[in-house]
Amino acid sequence: MIRIKLSELLGKNKMTRKALAELVGVRPNTIGDLYHEKVKRVDLDLLDNICKVLGCDLSDLLEYQPDDEEEK
Repeated sequence: MIRIKLSELLGKNKMTRKALAELVGVRPNTIGDLYHEKVKRVDLDLLDNICKVLGCDLSDLLEYQPDDEEEK
């Protein structure tokens, strides 16, 4: 599973979702969906722009968490 850590980054940068949306040039709903981890696909240009605005690396924004394997 991939976690989107946008809420943590916005908190660290003391930035609102609306402000980020304006700086990145997307609709606030797009940032809201990322914030609440409701997206299935993400545009690479969007991730690039978010990283530029927040001054972060992609690994700061996305995190891989292995799914728990069921015991056999």
